[in-house]
Amino acid sequence: MRGIAQALKLTWQTSRPLTSLYVVLTIAGAIPALATAWLTKSLLDLLTSGQAPLGQVLWIGLALGGAGLLTTLVPFSTQYAQKETERRIGLVAQDRLFGATERYTGMARFEDPEFLDKLRLAQQYGGATPGILVGTALSTTRTVLMAAGFLGSLLILSPWLPLVVLASSIPVLLAELWVAKGRATVQYELGPIERREFFYRELLTNVQAAKEIRLFGIGAFLRDRMSGERRDANGRQTRIDLRDLAIQSGTGLLTATLAGSALVWAVLAARSGRISIGDISLLVAAIAGVQTAVVGLMRDIGNAHRQLLMFRSYLEVMDGEPDLPVRADPRPVPPLTDTIEFRDVWFRYGPDRPWVLCGINLTIGAGQTVGVVGRNGAGKSTLIKLLCRMYDPVRGTIHWNGVDLREVDPAELRDRIGAVFQDYMNYDLTAAENIGLGDLDRSFEPAMIESAARRSGAHDFVSALPQSYGTLLSRVFFQDLSGRRTAGVTLSGGQWQRIAIARAYARGDRDLVILDEPSSGLDAEAEAEVHRGLAEHRNGRTSLLISHRLGALRGADRLVVLDDGRIVEQGGHDELLGRRGLYARLFELQAEGYQALVPEPS
Repeated sequence: MRGIAQALKLTWQTSRPLTSLYVVLTIAGAIPALATAWLTKSLLDLLTSGQAPLGQVLWIGLALGGAGLLTTLVPFSTQYAQKETERRIGLVAQDRLFGATERYTGMARFEDPEFLDKLRLAQQYGGATPGILVGTALSTTRTVLMAAGFLGSLLILSPWLPLVVLASSIPVLLAELWVAKGRATVQYELGPIERREFFYRELLTNVQAAKEIRLFGIGAFLRDRMSGERRDANGRQTRIDLRDLAIQSGTGLLTATLAGSALVWAVLAARSGRISIGDISLLVAAIAGVQTAVVGLMRDIGNAHRQLLMFRSYLEVMDGEPDLPVRADPRPVPPLTDTIEFRDVWFRYGPDRPWVLCGINLTIGAGQTVGVVGRNGAGKSTLIKLLCRMYDPVRGTIHWNGVDLREVDPAELRDRIGAVFQDYMNYDLTAAENIGLGDLDRSFEPAMIESAARRSGAHDFVSALPQSYGTLLSRVFFQDLSGRRTAGVTLSGGQWQRIAIARAYARGDRDLVILDEPSSGLDAEAEAEVHRGLAEHRNGRTSLLISHRLGALRGADRLVVLDDGRIVEQGGHDELLGRRGLYARLFELQAEGYQALVPEPS
C-alpha cells in the first residue's frame, strides 16, 4: 500500500492536468461496452417484436455507431495519456533517484556490491513502475465499473448468475497472484545473471578489451560464458512460462465451462419463453464482459503485485540513510593556515575486514609538501579517502585547522581540495568539458580551460584535434551534446593523464593539492615536464604526494613511509637513506634497476 501511495503521489505531483485527463478517459472506457450490450438487446427485442418503428430503430442504430466510435477512439486517447504520463513520471522518478544517491556523500555504498545491485534494480524499475502502477490502478477501476455493470445486467436475468460468475473468479485471482509472486522471484534471480551476461557482452564490444581478446584468443571463451548466462536465464523463464500456461489453461477451462453452461441455460429459457432473444445477446455479452474484466482485473492485480515487489528497491534507495553523518549545523571549513592532523586514526572497510590503517599519527603543516611512500596495499589510497572524507575513521580523528572533519560539510571540505588521482576518469565528453569539470563555476571560460591545458602540456595535442577543444573524446557516441554528428577521437594513456592534470589546474587555487601517481602514464621526458609544472602549481600550497617512483618525491619537505597500515618512518630523503630502513631498500631497488641499464664505460 505504501508503494501504491508513493506512486499515486508522484503521478499527481508530476502533472495534475494530464493525470486528471487520464482518469477521465480510463473511467470513460467502461461505458461503450455496457452501452453496446444494452443497445444490442434493445434492438433485437425491437426487431423480434414484430413492431419496429423506423425512427426508433435508426436512433438505436446511431447510438450503436456512437458507442462503436467511442470503443475505437477512447483506447487510443487513453493510451496516449498513459504513455505521456509514464514518460513524465519516469523522468521525475529517475531525477529523484539520482538526487537521493547524492545523499551518499561517501564511497561506502558504491563499494558495496549488494547496494549496487539494489541501485541497478531501482534504475530499472523506479522510472517505469510508478507509471505502470497508476495505469494499473486506473485500469482496475475501469474494469471494476465494467464488471459491476455487467453483473447488474446478469442480476436482471437471474439472481444466481452473478454469484456463479463471482465464485468462478476467486480461483483466477489466487492463480494470478501466485504467478505474479513467482515471476517477481524469478526476476530477482535473473538480475545477477543478466548483469553478468551484460558484462561479457560489453567486453566483447569494448575497444580497450579488443586487443587482449584478440591477442589471447579469448573471444570464444567469453562468448561461451555469455551464452551460458543467457541459457540459464532462458531456462528459468521457460519454466515459469510453462507453469503460467498450465495455471491459465486451468482457469480458462473453468471460465469456458461456466460460459457454456450459462448459454445452455439461456437457450432453454428462451425456448420456454422465460427470456427474450435480446436477453440471450445481453447474457452472452455480459458473461464475456465479466470474464474479460475478471481476467483483466486479476492480471492487473498480479502485474501490480509483481511491480510493487520490484519497486521496493527504488523505495529502499530513496529512503536510505546517508552513509556519512552530516551535522544539521556543520561548522565552516576555514582556510588551511595551520595544520592537518591525523590523531590515532584506525580504519577498516568492515567489521570482518582487516585493519587498513593502524594508529596513524601525522601532522601536515600549511604550505608543506609531504610525500607518502609504501608498498601496494600499505594504506596510501585509504589515507586520501579519509582526508577527503569519503569515509570516517573507525577510531581516532582527523582535524583541519583544529576542526574535526566529522563536524564539517563534506562538500565544503572537498571544495578546498584539488587532486589528480591514479585512477582518474576519462569522460565521454569534449576536451573542453573534460577539463572544465575541474571547476563547474568557471567551466565555460575558454581562457581558463586553455590556460589549464597549456600548464599540463595538453594544449598542443588538443588544439590539433579536428574540432580543437570542442572535439568529442569518445568512440562511444557519434553525436556531441548539441546533437551534431561528429567523429569522436580516442587519446593515448599519456594524453588522458595530461587532461586529468589540466582538470586539476582548472580547479584553481585550492588549500590542499593531492597528487596520487600524477605521472604514472608518461614517458621520462613528459614526466619531468609535468613534475616541474606541478611543483610550480603547488608552490606555497599544502601538498600530499603519492608515487611509486621515489625519485619524484625527493623534493618533498618530508617523506612518510607506510607499511602494513602503520607509519614506520618519517623524515627527509637523505635522512631516510641514512637510516637504512624500508625507504632505503625501496629506493635502492629502483636505483639498481636504472643502473643496470647504464653500460659500463669501455
